[in-house]
Amino acid sequence: MNAQETAETTALRVLTWLVSDPELIEPFLAATGADPGQIAGLAREPHFLAAVVDFCLESDARVIACAAALGLPPEAIGQARMGLPGGRDPHWT
Repeated sequence: MNAQETAETTALRVLTWLVSDPELIEPFLAATGADPGQIAGLAREPHFLAAVVDFCLESDARVIACAAALGLPPEAIGQARMGLPGGRDPHWT
């Protein structure tokens, strides 16, 4: 499996975690502008998967909770972002 495939697989796992949490799904949908009925189709799009990981990375608490739920080290979430579109672009904030 190459780096992009690994990143996409991790992002899909993050998405599964997000949609299973009633406290996170609404803010996630609001942040992405996605409709619940669109998620399955959008999950095939690398740019949407990048948005999924970006949403998770907005909060250290989310990263820690997600990583724990997925049995991953927290840094795996950030590493996944690097393998998705825009992940290697500099952020000047």
